[in-house]
Amino acid sequence: MAPQLKRAVVFIGYMGAGKTTAASAAADALGHQALDVDRLVEERLGMPIGQVFAQDGEAGFRAAEEQVTLELLEAADAPVLALGGGAVESEAVRRALVRHLVVWIDIDPATAWERCQGGDRPLASDRTAFEERYQWREPLYESVADVVMPASRTEAVAAVLAAAEGLPAGVKLLWAASASGDYPAYIGDGLLGAFWPSTVDGRRFLVTDGQVGRLYADRLGPLAGRITVMPGEQSKTVAHAEIVWTELARAGMTRTDVLVALGGGVVGDLAGFCAATYQRGVRYVQVPTTLVAQVDSAYGGKTGVDLPEAKNYVGAYHQPAAVLADTGALATLPDAELAAGYAEVLKTALIAGGTLWERIAAGVDPTSIALIAGCARAKLRIVEQDERDGGLRQVLNLGHTVAHAIEAVTGYAQYRHGEAVGLGLLAALRLSGQDQLRGQVSELIARRGLPTTLDGVDPDAVVMATRRDKKRLGEGPVPFVLLEAPGRPRPGRPVEARDLVAAVRELALR
Repeated sequence: MAPQLKRAVVFIGYMGAGKTTAASAAADALGHQALDVDRLVEERLGMPIGQVFAQDGEAGFRAAEEQVTLELLEAADAPVLALGGGAVESEAVRRALVRHLVVWIDIDPATAWERCQGGDRPLASDRTAFEERYQWREPLYESVADVVMPASRTEAVAAVLAAAEGLPAGVKLLWAASASGDYPAYIGDGLLGAFWPSTVDGRRFLVTDGQVGRLYADRLGPLAGRITVMPGEQSKTVAHAEIVWTELARAGMTRTDVLVALGGGVVGDLAGFCAATYQRGVRYVQVPTTLVAQVDSAYGGKTGVDLPEAKNYVGAYHQPAAVLADTGALATLPDAELAAGYAEVLKTALIAGGTLWERIAAGVDPTSIALIAGCARAKLRIVEQDERDGGLRQVLNLGHTVAHAIEAVTGYAQYRHGEAVGLGLLAALRLSGQDQLRGQVSELIARRGLPTTLDGVDPDAVVMATRRDKKRLGEGPVPFVLLEAPGRPRPGRPVEARDLVAAVRELALR
């Protein structure tokens, strides 16, 4: 009988991502040997890769790379492998990778280009071709990866592999990096009740709302305590935070325990804020059950509650210990909630551009694991660079200045957050001078059943409410996030008062 194939840990990624470094660190942690496919190809052919390209062209190198890669992936032992950047272009290699744990070292093209300069890389001589090749390969990396980790965290490979222990088939693990702490985010179908990260220990205390709790709370046991709030934005207040703090104290929660936030964005924000402040900070796990939370609010560590005057005015940055996004939970969402979540998917795609925007514009299912993971990865890339809204992270507020004003003016009762975001996106695109794109986005929003006009809301009151936006500094005007094109957001942009009034009043026209 043929020997049973063991699972290898395989590192993939673009040129300069640090695959060899990551593989070496993984081998040290696992007690295995690390093998580098590029070096093995050079040994087999008896010449450096640059000479192979010069003598046999890229096609000759790819043939040898494919052969060596497949031999290693089909071997009976369990090595740690660092593949060449273009190995995933081979369909045969992509099929063989299904049997192994594939870790994508995600690097942005600008950093990759800088790292590749001064070396002997035949495909890193022309920047335009280099970036075009990056765009071509990125969806291939995404399609085969079980784990995605940023190139800035290659030294954390041991922690990433520990978080991947027992990873169910079909589940994506995104390693979220930030200045104050890293954590794993799991995205997949059937997570609830079937998986809990081994890296998060301690007794579990649950915060949820009545509707979600009835459906899923029992899957998160054993629970040392359970606190239930009413569904809806009205529960995201300081008064409700006091209820949670008090109940946690009465239940005996300590700093060695973990708070679990089961629900949508409201529960996640409220429970996260309580975790950030209870006993000056305890761990918490986000278990998002709505589309808006799975693609956006569960990641990045922003927590908080509302004031009657403005949304999210009281809060803290507090990164979760983990995120468990069970896409199967979306099957129990009402259609209106799914539609509201779509607005955040749309926002993220406009910010990210590229393949993500192309998929959304083409009408791809926004509830698929790949789409949700793509949105989460786009946000986490931004948070890694700017955790506390010092600049870049502000682009995630595209459409939200007007959206939050609409919510505040209507007492957080008339519009779901996503519905308000859809309207806010239309205003932001008008302010950006992107009339054609605004029309396209309006059609996408309407197709999902989201409102494209304000109903019974004073537009001038909405304009006045934007002045209380959190991004405002001193006595100056509120800076807006504008969009030059999908993938090209511009934060901190001034907007003329008359233009803002016109953009919001347009939403009230029928």
